[in-house]
Amino acid sequence: MRLISLNVIYTLWLREMKRFLRAKSRIVGSIIQALLIFFISLFFGFRILHLLNLLPAFFIMLLIAVSFVGLGVALASRMEDIHGFQLVMNFIIMPIFFLSGALFPLEGLPGWLAKISYIDPLTYGVDALRGVLVGSFSFSLALDLTILLVFSLLMVAIATYLFNRCEV
Repeated sequence: MRLISLNVIYTLWLREMKRFLRAKSRIVGSIIQALLIFFISLFFGFRILHLLNLLPAFFIMLLIAVSFVGLGVALASRMEDIHGFQLVMNFIIMPIFFLSGALFPLEGLPGWLAKISYIDPLTYGVDALRGVLVGSFSFSLALDLTILLVFSLLMVAIATYLFNRCEV
């Protein structure tokens, strides 16, 4: 009897660990993708201020990855269909990316669009990365990191709550 109960406990623990590892692997995948893009950009002529700036840049990339993996896991845990999830993620991620200032400077935006960009958490991630790597900040690094950290913690908390409530 004791062997059966330990086996059940082990099975339940293993199932929970698989969920945790799945979410963790998504974060690692996002970080690898960001590093790959960074190294390709070096090949095309991008130069950083100092090699030591790679450490804070890596931390910022980690915060961005955790934030948006948390957002994806939170949304995926509420979706019933993978095709619906892809549609919703594209509908959310594309505006977040385009309004972040990664493709164009925020200073040239009309006032109403700039206000929307300031709500976007990726704006602060892009600004922090740009500031750390090339020395061009639009906001303070403390503000960028604070917003990224709060958004990351919020997304991970929401994702954990929703993921634990979903049925597999």
